[in-house]
Amino acid sequence: MRGPSLFLELWCLLSLSGAVAQNANDTCPLCPVNSSCVNGTYCTCNSGFTSRSGQIFFTFILETCNDVNECQPPTSIYCGVHAECHNTEGSFYCSCVPGYQLRSGGEKFRSASENTCQKPSSSDTTQSRKELQKVINKFESLLTNETLWQTGEKQEIASAATSILQNVESNVLETALKAPQQEVQKIQNNTLAVETRVVSNNCSDERKIFDLNVQMNTMDIHCNDIIQGNIQGPSAVAFIAYSSLGNIINATFFENLDEKDRVYLNSQVVSAAIGPERNMSLSTPVNMTLQHLKMNPSSKKAFCVYWKSTGGGGHWSRDGCFLVQMNTSHTTCSSTHLSSFAVLMAFTSQDEDPVLTIITYVGLGLSLLCLFLAALTFLLCRTIQNISTSLHLQLSLCLFLAHLLFLTAIDQTEPEVLCAVIAGALHYLYLASFTWMLLEGLHLLLTARNLMVVNYSSVNRFMKRLMYPVGYGVPAVVVAVSAGVRPGLYGTPARCWLRLDHGFIWVFLGPVCVIICVNFLFFLLVLWILKRKLSSLNSDVSTIQNTRMLTFKALAQLFILGCTWCLGLLQVGPGAQVMAYLFTIINTLQGVFIFLVYCLLSQQVRKWYREAMKSKFESETYTLSSKSALTQSPVRTSDEENIKTRTFNSMESSTCGSHGRHEE
Repeated sequence: MRGPSLFLELWCLLSLSGAVAQNANDTCPLCPVNSSCVNGTYCTCNSGFTSRSGQIFFTFILETCNDVNECQPPTSIYCGVHAECHNTEGSFYCSCVPGYQLRSGGEKFRSASENTCQKPSSSDTTQSRKELQKVINKFESLLTNETLWQTGEKQEIASAATSILQNVESNVLETALKAPQQEVQKIQNNTLAVETRVVSNNCSDERKIFDLNVQMNTMDIHCNDIIQGNIQGPSAVAFIAYSSLGNIINATFFENLDEKDRVYLNSQVVSAAIGPERNMSLSTPVNMTLQHLKMNPSSKKAFCVYWKSTGGGGHWSRDGCFLVQMNTSHTTCSSTHLSSFAVLMAFTSQDEDPVLTIITYVGLGLSLLCLFLAALTFLLCRTIQNISTSLHLQLSLCLFLAHLLFLTAIDQTEPEVLCAVIAGALHYLYLASFTWMLLEGLHLLLTARNLMVVNYSSVNRFMKRLMYPVGYGVPAVVVAVSAGVRPGLYGTPARCWLRLDHGFIWVFLGPVCVIICVNFLFFLLVLWILKRKLSSLNSDVSTIQNTRMLTFKALAQLFILGCTWCLGLLQVGPGAQVMAYLFTIINTLQGVFIFLVYCLLSQQVRKWYREAMKSKFESETYTLSSKSALTQSPVRTSDEENIKTRTFNSMESSTCGSHGRHEE
């Protein structure tokens, strides 16, 4: 099991894109995105998309419609000579290869019959390419200078790398803007690959988002961010890939020193810049898809970083960079800024704190044992059978099943359908657990409010009617609606849990936060009520004792009612590690608290335990003595009947239905 804290992942999991949503324009309730409804019965994928199963018509709720890549087999659209195919979502287009352009001056066409790609007649084309080639050749010599990188101090290396990144971008943009008639240029050598695009028409073309591709790394940027609004004349964007720079400014330059030994770069270093003015922020985040150096990495946890220049040189930082999605060969990162920095990806080689992992396993293991014993106690001990015990039993059962499924199946990500079912079951069980915690808090409040009332029938009738429909019905409705609207957001590549896409994690965190706040309010009200009653009780010793016990149990309810989950919000700043340990320890031991408060601290339950153990001991002792007597002398039939009668009476006395008082 991976992650800094296995149990903490239920509170704040990280994540990935790709969702199946309800098609609001059709009558079919569960057609995925990029599909339409047929006769109100079946779904079919739109043109340019195909179903994952290959079926034309389908009703399966977890089906998805994936984009058909017309540029690859089996379709493989042929665009003609000096042209290449470009796939888009649901469609495609053709464009001339770098160095060629359409006779009409346009940028794209649909088929080979429309191909008029030809070399520009202007002599500036050759000159522009030569100048751009000179730029990258000049910096190639710097990047391959082993003496410079091996003998320098770390700060000197960072400073030199920052200078190279800035100079490469500036020179490339300057060269591209000298030949604005060359809208697209692509140059590469052994260490650098560059693609530039010049925009001089103020984004008047239909195409608003440009995609640049260098060495299997791509970038999508909005046209309006290239022209920057107030710039007169052409603007340009450059996308640069460095094949060996990642070996120089490697993961040891990561700003988080606690993690530098546990990360490594798994992509080329790439840079993106726009000119002539170096805009530091973007109106629309830019997406970069970076190819992995190690395909199908064993670790499934990744994050995106960029090179942040400082007075002392520079380092890798995560500010403003976000992971969008990841597969076995590529990771897509989103960045809110561009400058002379490089955006890349890093994988963790050690995904978890081993101490937190051990705490999680041990804590949940103890909780499972205690929840099992508590459930048996609530079922078998008759003297404590009441509404409160029923609440304890249902809470114990839900937590037991949730913890057991979490420990055994949270990492079972294959097949996807099974992982989605596991994620849905975990969502339901943990929501049900918190709902029963809410009912526990409500019952505690009602019990404290009616402490002076001998007859609890009104409270009992109210809770009997309320608890089962709310405890199991409300979570079922939440999960059913969530799964119906976004079935594709159950299960991630790393965990069988909820994805973060479209804020989907709030279908769990939202109800949990509300329940925690309400239970904390109940707790405060109970303390206030008990304080008033204690001050008014002077002679009734038994009632005072009951009230004090209820006060102690109210304090214990902070743990049982899930209020300690708020520690997850405090894991920020210097004390984040300490709060992570407290959160994991307290919340994995929730089952232990339930067994301690409701079983071990209950006088009736302890009495039942003692008499059960005593009866078992006496029965075993009598059986052994009877066997010894039988071997020494025959036993008459009447003696056998007496033995059976005495044994039956002894066993009968061990049942808890023959003693104790009713505990409210």
